[in-house]
Amino acid sequence: MEYILEFFQNESNPIMQALYAGLFTWILTALGAGLVFFFKSSNRKLLDMALGFTGGVMIAASFWSLLSPAIAYVELQNELGLSSTPVWLPPAVGFFAGAFFLYILDKTIPHLHIFGEVHEAEGPKTDLKKTMLLVLAIAIHNIPEGLAVGVAFGALASPDLLGLDGTSVFTLGSAVALGLGIGIQNFPEGFAVSMPLRRMGVSKMKSWQWGQLSAIVEPIFAVIGAAIVMSVLPILPYALAFAAGAMIFIVVEEVIPESQRGGNTDIATMGLVAGFIVMMCLDVALG
Repeated sequence: MEYILEFFQNESNPIMQALYAGLFTWILTALGAGLVFFFKSSNRKLLDMALGFTGGVMIAASFWSLLSPAIAYVELQNELGLSSTPVWLPPAVGFFAGAFFLYILDKTIPHLHIFGEVHEAEGPKTDLKKTMLLVLAIAIHNIPEGLAVGVAFGALASPDLLGLDGTSVFTLGSAVALGLGIGIQNFPEGFAVSMPLRRMGVSKMKSWQWGQLSAIVEPIFAVIGAAIVMSVLPILPYALAFAAGAMIFIVVEEVIPESQRGGNTDIATMGLVAGFIVMMCLDVALG
């Protein structure tokens, strides 16, 4: 873990840090998708547990890595006399905006959830094949994850605001913890994408290619998120909450329902609990 922190410390540009973290999350997705070369079939219980784990990581990250720092930032600005904004306002506005943004994407981009049938495709009517609809769904899922990573690293460019106890609101450790958490949950997620494609009759190589391609949006949006925050620092608490709202929308609208759809409710739920604990421990230990 120390080597990871040292690596990011040697790169002082938050945008490059966000890019490296985004590439890390994409690489782990590619590695997870690569399991398609070693398994002829997938166990639905394992896939449901993997989806639950993903949801748990995203829920924990939404609070510890995004909402909590956003609240602390506003509180500290008020304490220092730099602002008189109600503490609850930026997190509430940003959270709603993030959820609404994903709602718009959900309604305007045709996509299909992992275990859905073609007739269950959401968004505008389209002639796209089931494979493409599935990949689009996962790409939408990964956009808020990339934004979250980017915003976390972009926040490091903010003025060094110290709390009354002498600790900084934003730390490199917390940003790295978020990148690690998202990357860890992307590994089983890559597997959960490539195996259903394989079951549809897609070749192993193409299943892997589509599976890893679904996460290519993460480094892209990580850079976008960091660049926006660094360009307009006053929006920082809103941006943090925006990423949290977007992730929670995905968890509630897609991840949890899909993990429960196969009837393995207890396994999926315990997977969610495990994911929550892993992300919480990462953030507390490194942040």
